[in-house]
Amino acid sequence: MVLSVLQKQLRVLPLFEHATIPTKEKFALKAYLDHNFQGLGVLGRGQLFSLFHAEHLVEATKLYEVLIKAETFEEFLDLCHQVRDFVNEGLYVYALSVALLHRPDCKGVTLPPIQEIFPDKFVPVQTFNHALKEAFREPDKEKEIIVDMETTGNIRDPEYNLSYYREDIGINAHHWHWHLVYPATWRPEVTGKVKDRKGELFYYMHQQMCARYDCERLSNGMPRMEPFHDFHSPLEGYSSHLTSLMNGMPYPSRPNDLTLQDLKEVSLQDMERWRSRISDAIHIGHVQDENNHEYLLDETHGIDILGALVEASHESINQHFYGSIHNWGHVITARVLDPDGRFHLNPGVMSDTATSLRDPIFYRWHRFLDNMFQDYKETLPHYRKDELEFPGVEVTKVLVSAEHANNINTFKESAVLNLSHAYEFGRTGDVKVRYNHLSHEPFDYKIEVENHSSRTKPATVRIFMAPKYDELGNELHTKDLRRLMIEMDKFHHDLHPGHNNIVRHSKDSSVTLSSERTFNELAHGEGINEHANEYCSCGWPDHLLVPRGDEKGMPFHLFVMVTDWLHDQVGDHGKTGICVDAVSYCGAKDQLYPDRRPMGFPFDRSIERDHLEEWVLPNMRNTVITVTYHEDVHKEHH
Repeated sequence: MVLSVLQKQLRVLPLFEHATIPTKEKFALKAYLDHNFQGLGVLGRGQLFSLFHAEHLVEATKLYEVLIKAETFEEFLDLCHQVRDFVNEGLYVYALSVALLHRPDCKGVTLPPIQEIFPDKFVPVQTFNHALKEAFREPDKEKEIIVDMETTGNIRDPEYNLSYYREDIGINAHHWHWHLVYPATWRPEVTGKVKDRKGELFYYMHQQMCARYDCERLSNGMPRMEPFHDFHSPLEGYSSHLTSLMNGMPYPSRPNDLTLQDLKEVSLQDMERWRSRISDAIHIGHVQDENNHEYLLDETHGIDILGALVEASHESINQHFYGSIHNWGHVITARVLDPDGRFHLNPGVMSDTATSLRDPIFYRWHRFLDNMFQDYKETLPHYRKDELEFPGVEVTKVLVSAEHANNINTFKESAVLNLSHAYEFGRTGDVKVRYNHLSHEPFDYKIEVENHSSRTKPATVRIFMAPKYDELGNELHTKDLRRLMIEMDKFHHDLHPGHNNIVRHSKDSSVTLSSERTFNELAHGEGINEHANEYCSCGWPDHLLVPRGDEKGMPFHLFVMVTDWLHDQVGDHGKTGICVDAVSYCGAKDQLYPDRRPMGFPFDRSIERDHLEEWVLPNMRNTVITVTYHEDVHKEHH
């Protein structure tokens, strides 16, 4: 019998329900005896699983490879049932998610949102407590209960101004999903699928996170972040107010002024050694493998090689020598309160891809790593005019069409999160949390382009945004501006001879995911059909596409560039039609990254002019727009 996508979806959903509660199934003993599962069950149940921890990752990789290789869908489900109560809960959900995203017979099956599987990674413990009391107080089983999300700090901490952004459920879920689509340990020889430009994508996605974070800081009248710079300076404090409901223990708070300590697995000296080896490789222009074979850090592959080296992914050339600076940085920071494990504390939020963006140190750490990537980019020549221009094509006008022309309004919007798929509240009615998140009005880009030739020219339209002024009110020069440029959209368009009017809706952005389906929607088969473009749940949340701006109306550069699609296109793009929703940050699943140019082009290299206007060519247009923030909260959004 051939199962439909909907039937498979309905068989898969229960694998994620109540993931932290042991089932009553008798599979665990079978898993213990099954030869497939040798080497599993090492990380104890109730421990916090971390993708950044080498030993955890070895076990998780073993499990997802077993699940991907299961010959039939039924066998896959059987293995999932066997292993569910046997391995660590977080490790199980991670491996199951990676397998589902990559099994050919699960094409079209959608992962339920991580925030509904593990809401304790997103919702403060006070809010949970409140929800439990309400469920107890309202014994009517059919009634839906909605409680409000508590806050996690106050104005005495300047970083609190940005908690709306760092603690946003959508961006933390995005980070979790990105690391599912791009597992560090992905082995093409085992899975049969190559992840194109994975190292470069690791660099670019995190570079964009840092750029977006600095745009938010400037929107709030705060200075751009201070990069992490050495392994001995005191760290600022942070408290997430999260408690892991898997083991009942909090993610520890970090008081101000703690310093990093050696762990038994890795020392600060190791970290410094790896940093200087990578830095040396950048300055001599090549890396060496174990056999002293040299790989040039050239314009085409250099950034991809470096990204793999810094992340220490499976593609890393000579991981033994260059180490694993990114991953261990997360782990060392997360264990700063209990480095030798004497107090049996949970690690802090930095250890988990679903929680690490909450902590201000995440952005400082990634800016430190990005500075290494930028050191490499500085070794490359400026783009020549012939690499930037598109002869015969001129962008004559760019307008943002919203309630007011060239102004985008931002505001808070309320949404709800269902807790009932993770916890047994002893009732049939759902228990939900209401929370507010930043959002923006929908808008269109209206772009007018002249094609001065007599034939149709296929083109790529690239749209970026960056603040016009720094924290002191000075105009940003291109040296700093290019690192604040956030990609807003990138798409293909055919330019007919003469005048072309291009209209593009903000909802269609190549950066954001178009929609996210809840557990309940998936259980009712909403949006599921055999031919739907598979929704991969990886992508920046649409509500955070536009930076917050400020109440006065904050000026931003809106930069539009039109390039020659014949130079940009990649041979096989679009052939499978799957997972091409948020390609800028997530790539296109199982196929080549759909743009031959370096990610972030043309802002990925230094620019020889101080002012953007002096550098702009006819196929580019820089328009100043404003983003105006309104304090009011808009209605609930499902």
